[in-house]
Amino acid sequence: MDGILIIRKEQGFTSFDVVAKLRGILHMKKIGHTGTLDPDAEGVLPVAIGAATRLVDLFTEKQKTYEALLHLGITTDTQDMSGEVLSEKEVTVTEEQVFQVIESFLGPQEQVPPMYSALKVNGKKLYELAREGKVVERKARPVHFYEIKVLEMDLPKVRFSVTCSKGTYIRTLCNDIGEKLGCGGCMEHLLRTRTGSFELSEAVTLSEVECAMKEGRIEDMIHSIDEVLSEYPRICCKQEADRLLSNGNPIPDTLMTEQGKEGWIRMCASTGAFVGIYEWNGRKGMYHPVKMFYPGNA
Repeated sequence: MDGILIIRKEQGFTSFDVVAKLRGILHMKKIGHTGTLDPDAEGVLPVAIGAATRLVDLFTEKQKTYEALLHLGITTDTQDMSGEVLSEKEVTVTEEQVFQVIESFLGPQEQVPPMYSALKVNGKKLYELAREGKVVERKARPVHFYEIKVLEMDLPKVRFSVTCSKGTYIRTLCNDIGEKLGCGGCMEHLLRTRTGSFELSEAVTLSEVECAMKEGRIEDMIHSIDEVLSEYPRICCKQEADRLLSNGNPIPDTLMTEQGKEGWIRMCASTGAFVGIYEWNGRKGMYHPVKMFYPGNA
């Protein structure tokens, strides 16, 4: 079993919990998630299985879309409703002011990571330091909000969707919106609806995976490596190049059945079997391996 399982993470589980449970269900060790979700959050969590674990770094780079519920007037130490309340203020802002402030976050921004996060400082996770009552300086990091749309507003609560870059904390966005409005705010609920091309509608729960495993239909839930890389052109080499492929060597353009001389391609053997990701090198006139998925190269 090599590929991607699109899990609908439920509340109460960490991303690592999901991986641990899947190892037990699938009887496999080589499993990794493609982007952390807080325990209280739910939604799309692509999980790589077998040789597909080599794709994890690709999926962490993808854009993500969330639906969040912002609760204005309350600030907490965790920036969500699970934390200790630091302040409560009356919400006197208008709906128009809320719309304007939320829209002001569109585009490139600088965001300071929250203390309650898994980022490390001097080898120690920030949330560990936070639990010890320590607050350390964190450098602002560049993030990008590609789309922010208000879905529902019933002050002091605002439900909105947001599409953003990797490394973005929606809790912090909620906190920053509240701060800019002058009344404070925190996140009450978070649902990840999309990661890259994977959508919530195709996600399955752990219990559904367990049921499919018992009934022998688990492979129906797994997206193949070739399938999840469909954004790249699929090109086959000539039979003379099969030996080069099996050894993970570069392939001259003269040994290709067609050309894709720009960026990455899905390289296939002359039989049509998917082999790996290759990249065109115009200076050398060859396709060079980026990630190989032949048996034994995982």
